[in-house]
Amino acid sequence: MIGNLKPLEIILIIAVILLLFGAKKLPDMARSLGKSARILKSEAKAMKKDDAAAATPTTETVADPAPPQPATARTIQAAPGDVTSSRPVNETKPTTQA
Repeated sequence: MIGNLKPLEIILIIAVILLLFGAKKLPDMARSLGKSARILKSEAKAMKKDDAAAATPTTETVADPAPPQPATARTIQAAPGDVTSSRPVNETKPTTQA
């Protein structure tokens, strides 16, 4: 589809985008798009690393497994490394009525 566009049409599209979003917002939008791409790339690498670690069998046997850790409060983050928008999660356990 892009191959069918003429240079004048491309310039017109760019002008409309500039008018709609404004010249001040475009760098911020590009910056956030780049940040999102970096986060996606790092998450994909982490998933591949986790899959590779899970695929390799371990020959070690554990005689005495570590005791279970006490439950701690969980935190949800909007993006890895984004501590400004993280918030604690209030988890309620369902109660059974007799």
